[in-house]
Amino acid sequence: MKKIISIIAISAMVCLGCGKEEKPAGGSTETNMEQVKITPDRTSIIKNPLTGWVLYVGRQWNDTFWASQGYDSMPAGDGTVVKVSDYATCAYLRTSWRNLEPTEGNYVWKDANSNFSKLVKTLRDRGLKMSFRIVVDGRDQGLNTPEYVFDAGCSYYTDGSHLTWKCPYPDDPVFQQKYAKMLRAFGEEFNDPDKTEFVDGYGLGLWGEGHTLVYKNNANKASVFDWITDLYLEAFSKIPLVMNYHNTIGDSVNDNKLKSDTEELLDRCVNKGYSLRNDAFGMHTYYTSWHKSYASKWFFKRPIVMEGGFVLNTHRFWIYPEDGYREGHPEDVRKGEYDQSGENHVNMMDFRTNGEVQSWFKDAFDLVNKFIQEGGYRLYPDLISVPVEAVHGAKVTLSHRWINLGWGYCPTNIPQWNQKYKVAFALLDKADGSIVKTFVVEDSDLSQWLQSKPVTYNTELTLNGFPAGQYLWAVGVVDRTKNDAIGINLSVKKDFLTADGWVKIKEVTIKQ
Repeated sequence: MKKIISIIAISAMVCLGCGKEEKPAGGSTETNMEQVKITPDRTSIIKNPLTGWVLYVGRQWNDTFWASQGYDSMPAGDGTVVKVSDYATCAYLRTSWRNLEPTEGNYVWKDANSNFSKLVKTLRDRGLKMSFRIVVDGRDQGLNTPEYVFDAGCSYYTDGSHLTWKCPYPDDPVFQQKYAKMLRAFGEEFNDPDKTEFVDGYGLGLWGEGHTLVYKNNANKASVFDWITDLYLEAFSKIPLVMNYHNTIGDSVNDNKLKSDTEELLDRCVNKGYSLRNDAFGMHTYYTSWHKSYASKWFFKRPIVMEGGFVLNTHRFWIYPEDGYREGHPEDVRKGEYDQSGENHVNMMDFRTNGEVQSWFKDAFDLVNKFIQEGGYRLYPDLISVPVEAVHGAKVTLSHRWINLGWGYCPTNIPQWNQKYKVAFALLDKADGSIVKTFVVEDSDLSQWLQSKPVTYNTELTLNGFPAGQYLWAVGVVDRTKNDAIGINLSVKKDFLTADGWVKIKEVTIKQ
């Protein structure tokens, strides 16, 4: 229940983090309320769901890749040596169906000795969740679909020069049956928010980017699109799904020209629950005015995950005048990706392989840290008014204001999360810090907390269900699906946090 509280009811304002106490003019002590001002932590690496840096890993990697890639001793532009995993939220694996299921029913995630399982374990040991894209088309990569699928009668095509690199038609019924069986099995293992950050829910076409598809019948484009997006929604009901908003999505012709049905197809899957990603950030030739317009249509309604388009050691990024990148200046590309990410309010940026990770840390380490401070979402409670003395069973009104320092947003509104993250107040035992009582603010909606737009709530609580005594007020953002444990880490200095992530506010005496 909401209730408006007058400023005259506030007896004092304490700055949490600066040690000052301020008494507002004309203040009254009638309600024994105190207002606490919290100083944010604006710089530390704070890891949260669906925000921050994404570390890319290779499909053939295993538990040795940290040493082989130098990720545990990465030279940074400021002269320090850092661990890349300290900066990342999750790891992204673009793999193939064949790698996940080399023979029918032989799923690599069930084999603890497979490269895949070793890779996943070492990531979990570092606190990194996984994200995936599954590729089936292998025209310029080799066989990405298991041979058993073709043996079962799936029709296929090749690029004409590599006749053994078979690619399944996505509208072939055998392909759809076998793929659905594998994906459902994959979902049984990874439809778990503790394991998986997001899933790329399409994966067809060249490089799995959703363009340049080859069908048995081009009239099946829309039905294939619906089939595979519905399948992913079924298999990964608890995990954010993302779709590449490509201007030729699902089409057989990739001429960089917007197709007449592109926006309708994309809207259809977004309305079903998909979020957005794009694989061409920083490439102004390919990230067109239409892409910008389409992204803007979904700002703060769906999160955006970016991937940079240029690969520095293979793309001649300086030959595109409209991009303005100088030859021999990879820092130009990094800044182009960063600036476009800010313009599009992305939640996640990428540390890709093939030298891009090294470039970010060597050529643009300042931007690596700047995104941590300014990108995605970064939340904290700014002002909180709580009672410091009250009678057991009394109704009190707590006022609390929240700020998002990031240019993105916390997407509690996506169907897979279904508003599971909520503000909560807790009364902590003064002696051992244990939670005595939790009060969930049901009307809190983190998806509405946008940069430069503080949001204030006035929440009425009834102080019962626990004995009278001395307690400590605390506040946090909890996960309703995990018995109201802390679900979002707030941007508050560690000195003012409990070990579980609650923000300590003020002592309170509850009288009988």
